[in-house]
Amino acid sequence: MTNAQKWLAAFLGLFIFLFLLGRVTNKKEEIPYKDNTYTEKTLQSNEEKDGLQLIRESGCTSCHGQNLEGSNIAPALVNLKEYWGRDNLINYLRNPSSFSNERMKEYRMKYKNIIMPSYNNLDVKDLGKIADYLLTR
Repeated sequence: MTNAQKWLAAFLGLFIFLFLLGRVTNKKEEIPYKDNTYTEKTLQSNEEKDGLQLIRESGCTSCHGQNLEGSNIAPALVNLKEYWGRDNLINYLRNPSSFSNERMKEYRMKYKNIIMPSYNNLDVKDLGKIADYLLTR
């Protein structure tokens, strides 16, 4: 075995060791605060997250308000159980533009030039958690 082969084997061995060590230890994420300092936060898998966390991460609060009670650009997300079933709400979140009823037409007139984004990129289980949370408000 030549010196180059020994160095390559050592490098690969070290790389594999560090890769496995990274998989075993907790994943960390740096979260910036208002004063530009950083803190570490352990990432949670989506299975551990509840509906409210998923709603916040998906950006729903930026349009619907921090308490989901509506804003000048989007309606409130309260008392949805009067209008939606779980499966219909999940389907709506996956493709909002495919839904057209009187209530949706009214919202489109009230909130002009605002488009509800589709969340078909989210896992159906996560959409189910979001729907469950919204239907209990």
